[in-house]
Amino acid sequence: MPEDCPVCHHGDAEFFHDDDFRSYYQCPNCELIFVPSAYHLSPQEERARYEDHENDPQDMGYRRFLKKFFNPMNDKLADNSEGLDFGAGPGPTLHLMFEEAGHSMAIYDLFFANDSSVFDKKYDFICATEVVEHLHLPMNNLNRLWHCLKPGGFLGLMTKMVHNKSAFKNSHYIRDKTHISFFSKVTLKWIARQWQTKCTFVGNRVVIFQKEM
Repeated sequence: MPEDCPVCHHGDAEFFHDDDFRSYYQCPNCELIFVPSAYHLSPQEERARYEDHENDPQDMGYRRFLKKFFNPMNDKLADNSEGLDFGAGPGPTLHLMFEEAGHSMAIYDLFFANDSSVFDKKYDFICATEVVEHLHLPMNNLNRLWHCLKPGGFLGLMTKMVHNKSAFKNSHYIRDKTHISFFSKVTLKWIARQWQTKCTFVGNRVVIFQKEM
């Protein structure tokens, strides 16, 4: 039997899909699709997979990809805002793009920039791009980030959202064994309700939450 849903902790997750590597279950409450922990990689295997990523700040293609998130978030920010890039990875780039736009940035990554003192501050905005799909306990992490936002601040996520079962089964996104949590717009709206806020979607990959003043 699968574990409780790692977002809403509902206990009656239903079988959703099998592939050659693992099984996937869906929560009937918040609709998160998740991989049971029996299929999770070890921390050592996970880090080795991330070290294979070729995220280069000088790669213009990578910067164009990040602009799907950067542009809508930057449009919301006041001048000289303070931000946190959560899950910056082995080749942090997004924080440089915001610094180039005049903002100040801190970074955090469990494997590559593990300085928990960043969570002692409050920020005008927090970014988590291509991160939430990797999280074992996504709601724990998201609540921590929400707590680190100033009133009126923005939390932005970038992840490939689940559209329907057919698209999910054929997506390259599920081939990455470090991807274990898959969010739909329904799931993200459920999270917004827990925070008593609304969320703004930009395409099928970006969502931005704003904390009340």
